[in-house]
Amino acid sequence: MKKRNMQTNEPIDFVILWVDGADTAWLAEKRKYDGSDEKGDSSEVRFRSWDNLQYWFRGVEKFAPWVRTIHFVTWGHLPPWLDTTNPKLHIVNHKDYIPEKYLPTFNANTIELNLHRIEGLAEQFVYFNDDMFVTAPVKPEDFFRDGKPRDAFGLNCIYFGKKSAGFFNGNDVELINIHFDKKECMKKNRRKWFTLRNGWKCVARTLLLAYAWNWFPGFYYDHLPTDFVKSTFEKVWAEEGEVLDATCMDKFRTKSNCNQWLMKFWQLAEGNFDVRSRDFGKCFHIKDRTFPSALKAIREGQYPLICLNDTIYTSNFEKQKEEAIKAFQTLLPEKSSFEV
Repeated sequence: MKKRNMQTNEPIDFVILWVDGADTAWLAEKRKYDGSDEKGDSSEVRFRSWDNLQYWFRGVEKFAPWVRTIHFVTWGHLPPWLDTTNPKLHIVNHKDYIPEKYLPTFNANTIELNLHRIEGLAEQFVYFNDDMFVTAPVKPEDFFRDGKPRDAFGLNCIYFGKKSAGFFNGNDVELINIHFDKKECMKKNRRKWFTLRNGWKCVARTLLLAYAWNWFPGFYYDHLPTDFVKSTFEKVWAEEGEVLDATCMDKFRTKSNCNQWLMKFWQLAEGNFDVRSRDFGKCFHIKDRTFPSALKAIREGQYPLICLNDTIYTSNFEKQKEEAIKAFQTLLPEKSSFEV
């Protein structure tokens, strides 16, 4: 029996998006377009800063020193402490890679759906929001194996609720059902769908939903960094460029948009992934009852990947921000080479 190659010899890049929600120039430009679409999403939660970005860089340098390049995507502002001369750092302005007809944009979907256009981006890359951190040692093969992105699989039903992303999810899955036959996908990738490495809850959901309908009802996903191959973006743009173009023309997120989960779901549907345990990361949606657990997970480095997801239920933002910074300082007290 041929032994699997557990290593990945191809370079892996990290991509992170960041916005300074207090930048007066950015706010002035944003105000020009606020209210231009009554379905738009320009809420404070989408743009306010937790002032913990330096710990993202510290975590990457300490726990993922093998990463080739960090592509730091921004409207144009930069943190005053960032050392832009670091050889691993590539500063990417929106205008450097997003087609001009979509600019300026305050729509995260536009910024994400065009990532494959970043100059010099590796075929294999991991995409981070600025609320996602590396908090324990990780290896290249944790993210890619034999050229395939690592991911957990699970079928799921789409949730449509207050301030949910169900609309984007639904739009994404509509396209998946146009391009993929669920029965054929399951037949081809049965072992990936039903392995317990996905976690028993995901397997249970998949068993319940696999035979109920001939179409995909949705996919399980965690709000965590996503492993992508650039060629997936290129393929989806070639197949559904008109739909993606319509999304990118919106200055703010709207209910008719697709988002970057389309690329994730596409990889899952076509079987272009290698199963990774769900326990590899943990997302904490910041609410009063969950926040102490999040702080403990950060201080102790309980998970390789962690997300602190800001929500409308974050009741005392300034106090919780201070506590989060203290927790990160406990785990990562030393400056990285990305800090001046």
